[in-house]
Amino acid sequence: MVKQERAVRTRKALIAAAAEVFSREGYRTSSLTVISRLAGVSSGALHFHFPTKSALALAVEEAAADRLRAIIERCEMFEQPQGPIQLVVDASYRVVEQLEGDSVLRAGFELGGHTEGLSSTGRVCDLWQGWVASALEQAHGDGRLRSEIAPGHVAAVVVAVTAGLEELGRRDSRWLSHPTLTSFWRLVLPQVAPAGAHLPL
Repeated sequence: MVKQERAVRTRKALIAAAAEVFSREGYRTSSLTVISRLAGVSSGALHFHFPTKSALALAVEEAAADRLRAIIERCEMFEQPQGPIQLVVDASYRVVEQLEGDSVLRAGFELGGHTEGLSSTGRVCDLWQGWVASALEQAHGDGRLRSEIAPGHVAAVVVAVTAGLEELGRRDSRWLSHPTLTSFWRLVLPQVAPAGAHLPL
């Protein structure tokens, strides 16, 4: 039991360290030696848990996907009188808020092009886009999205902005702020919501 607990702690420490290094230095240029040093474990221990850098990146992306699912689930717990569009708006704020201090979630958004073996529900950007598109499809069906608007197109824009804010936020944390996201939604909501709809930001 003690061995198992130690193995779990080591694995978590390696994922956290890898996420920080991937987020700071990029996947391609990051070093496993730097990651193992930051995690406080030997190089041998790292390779015991993750035989390759891509296996470690895969674990980081899976952990990030779990965090994104937790954000979505928390948002879905509260029924929104304004419907699914408000749910998407609220979730976007929570995602951007967590991106500021969560290197695992940040790394997950960055690693999509570098990991193999994940389904579309395991990749963070795909998971986020799928959920946003599903919510907007529901809004479209309920008449809460303009009839001429394609939900998938709006979802793609939301994901592109989320990923873009994450990228810019690594250089300047002001990008990962409520005012920045509010500016985006103030531009988008009047274009997609039916006339007269009031969606608080």
